[in-house]
Amino acid sequence: MDRRQFIEKSTLVSSAIVLPNLLTGCRFDNEVGLGVALVGLGQYSTDQLAPALQKTNNCYLAGIVSGTDEKKNDWSKKYKIREENIYSYDSFDQIKGNDEIDVVYVALPNALHKEFVIRSAKAGKHVICEKPMGISSTECKEMIDACEQNNVLLSVGYRLHFDNYHRHVMSLSKKSRLRQINADFGYVVEDPNEWRMKKELAGGGALMNIGIYCVQSACYISNQLPEMVTAQSFKSKPHFFTEVEETITFQFSFPDAISNTFSTSHNYPANRLSVDSENEKFDLSPAFTYSGLGSTFRSRKFSTVNQQALQLDDFCKCIIEGRRSKVSGEMGLRDLQIIEAIYEAAELKKEVKINYS
Repeated sequence: MDRRQFIEKSTLVSSAIVLPNLLTGCRFDNEVGLGVALVGLGQYSTDQLAPALQKTNNCYLAGIVSGTDEKKNDWSKKYKIREENIYSYDSFDQIKGNDEIDVVYVALPNALHKEFVIRSAKAGKHVICEKPMGISSTECKEMIDACEQNNVLLSVGYRLHFDNYHRHVMSLSKKSRLRQINADFGYVVEDPNEWRMKKELAGGGALMNIGIYCVQSACYISNQLPEMVTAQSFKSKPHFFTEVEETITFQFSFPDAISNTFSTSHNYPANRLSVDSENEKFDLSPAFTYSGLGSTFRSRKFSTVNQQALQLDDFCKCIIEGRRSKVSGEMGLRDLQIIEAIYEAAELKKEVKINYS
């Protein structure tokens, strides 16, 4: 089955019985399924997204967008990308007339997400935006509006929703009452000049970069929205972290009064998630990495998956079936609203109500 046949057949059978047979158990050739263009060829695209797109069933790597000629040349040779599917940031809008590209994955520094999500939407392309969705909730709303106005789907790169360990912890609240959730995610930033250390590009420090995984886990494990938050921000190296936070801890108030503490840092290594319910205690360490996740409780083991490949395949299936992604733009907006409340609580040194409007 070639790409044209795939799309024609997919269009004819939105959510019909034929569709599951079409999308599972198949391994298409290189250019079958929906075409994906990666915007930004940094470490995440290089080490995770491009390799994942070699393992997908419903999509393939069709195009690239970069400001570096050397990268464009290297990628075109490695992945056999056609010249007409290679763009610079300046020529990106020409992607509108390219029928081989259906999906754009924005993997740029946080402050550039809004621009390229909106440009993608105006070009009529469905969009996956890497997390965090933007540097403010206002930006997120603008992205959601642009995608709705142009009738394209929007998703956020929340890969852990497709990981078997995290799918298990998501199920715990459905089986028994949760008593406690704790998570800690950090690593040591060694280069003070990397873009994540610049407020203008990153929007914040550890919380925006990796603390968002703690925010995510709080919501999908509890299956609730936190109502209030307290937070504490620390800097042991103020001369190094001059623009963004180094370490921040926060505690949520949930409707069901679940005990919880979350921490994130760019100055110490940590990678742990702990959930205690009436029926089960589940510790995951490492908890938030791309692979190698492991439970420390009763040696509970789940099969390893390629999180990004499943994420990409699921989004393309959403496009084909005409339904929203479970990791939608609205979820990305929600998380920025929570993050903004965390920053406010840390600054005011008091409990703050989370505004979801």
